[in-house]
Amino acid sequence: MSGWGIARFAGIRIVIVEDNNDVRTTLASYLESKGAQVLASCDAFQGIETIRDERPDLVLCDIGLPDSDGFQLLRWIRGLGPEGGGSVPVIAMTALGRQASQERTLGAGFQAHLPKPFTPDQLLQVISALLPH
Repeated sequence: MSGWGIARFAGIRIVIVEDNNDVRTTLASYLESKGAQVLASCDAFQGIETIRDERPDLVLCDIGLPDSDGFQLLRWIRGLGPEGGGSVPVIAMTALGRQASQERTLGAGFQAHLPKPFTPDQLLQVISALLPH
């Protein structure tokens, strides 16, 4: 997709919360190549600390995290309140791509649902739709 240049994501701060090291590393490298500043976390506990400390523009969150899942992380994020960074847009990433899964994630308060596996273009489209224009 030709409209996704580096300038579009320059200065955008994204937190990735993903327990799979290969997926986390690949996503981070790809988004950094598009100009984003990426902070990666391997679980919900590390993720909420990073979100609280860094106040990102966007969060990519795997639903199937160990110990505390993506739904719990979303509750913690929203519990920060708007002044604490709790209103950040959060995208659910899940291998459970069924319609019921999408309805559950969106109903829980995620701004978008991205079923795995997804293409780079799908990722950029979802992110771009949530960024200020």
